[in-house]
Amino acid sequence: MSSARPRIRRSAPAGRRSQLALTGSAALLAAALTACSGGASSSAVASGGNDEKPETSISVNLTGKAATPGEPVKVTLAQGKLKAVSVTAGEGGALAGKISADGRTWISERVAAPGTAYTVEVQDADGGSDRAAFATAEAEKVNKLLLAPGKNTTVGIAQPLSVVFDHPVKDKAAVEKALKVSTSNDTEGSWGWLQDYSGKDRVDWRPKEYWKPGTKVTLDAQLNGVDTGTAGGWFVRDYSTTFTIGAAQVVEVDLDRHRISLHRDGKQVLDIPMSAGTPGGEKASWRGTAVLMSKEGTINMRSETVGLGDAYDKMVDYSMRLTWSGMYVHAAPWNAGYFGQANRSSGCVGMSDANAAALYGQVRVGDPFEMTGTEAKGTVAEGNGYGAWNLSWADWSAKSALK
Repeated sequence: MSSARPRIRRSAPAGRRSQLALTGSAALLAAALTACSGGASSSAVASGGNDEKPETSISVNLTGKAATPGEPVKVTLAQGKLKAVSVTAGEGGALAGKISADGRTWISERVAAPGTAYTVEVQDADGGSDRAAFATAEAEKVNKLLLAPGKNTTVGIAQPLSVVFDHPVKDKAAVEKALKVSTSNDTEGSWGWLQDYSGKDRVDWRPKEYWKPGTKVTLDAQLNGVDTGTAGGWFVRDYSTTFTIGAAQVVEVDLDRHRISLHRDGKQVLDIPMSAGTPGGEKASWRGTAVLMSKEGTINMRSETVGLGDAYDKMVDYSMRLTWSGMYVHAAPWNAGYFGQANRSSGCVGMSDANAAALYGQVRVGDPFEMTGTEAKGTVAEGNGYGAWNLSWADWSAKSALK
């Protein structure tokens, strides 16, 4: 070994002498290592001789002040066995890892994140200890996301987990691997990649069938340090959300009979006459299963926002959003002559003030609206709100990047 190598100090039993050193281009913080007794090394204790035990070396794969992020941290011991290794981030985070069966290496379970300073602390089986430090390069571009549903909410039985990304995601498999879903009853489900109505990349987790009421769901998005590609950039933090599934409610919308009904636990609790979108063109309503996205109360609806010119500009009460393209269920007293008789709206499902108030008061975000009938312009697309339920389970699960 070069005489310039820094050494560390440790205590050893009488008659034993050993050294532990860190190597690599990082500044490995070390001090001199000495024996507690004069003369004999560990080999000399066994044989009665005075030979010194060979020096032990450790290397860390990431070094310097601008190490490449996105790689696991690996600590390698040249001789002997590792006892404990910790890798901590500058802000108090830590990377868990495992020591190999032969005791020679330790590899972190997660990767090093961009723009983060790390400290490596090591103990070997002979009682030696050392410390090293390195930092990763800053991310040139950062990707972020929007999670739904919100944390600690209670939602309906059709609500998916939905993740919309700020920037394009090229390495979808790497991102999907980092999204950990756990449920209180081992619900079967799958991620599916799609394009959001906004044009952004999106991935949703949908159960095979509607959720069971009372299910608790947690998403642990361990994304810090994941590279989404040149156009997308790096994630520089983790995300999480937890929510609970409420009562088993289904809203049935029969476009041909002009009725909307609410069912709870298999029993009908509301049956309301309504008027949906005018058939035969863009004013027609959608068919298929939509999921109640939000309860927005009284809002201003203007026809030009959905591509229908200047047909209307109204303040609308009890507004319940079903799609990003602008399909709502709401009060529409101006259309009273058509309730239960004909579809004559501009695409939404309208009813009286009293009936809209009754429905609004009982439905929950995440409830499915199952829309059937011939007087529709097509089926709700998976990215137009939460339309994943309009795909078969085989077709949906095939959208996973890990299949």
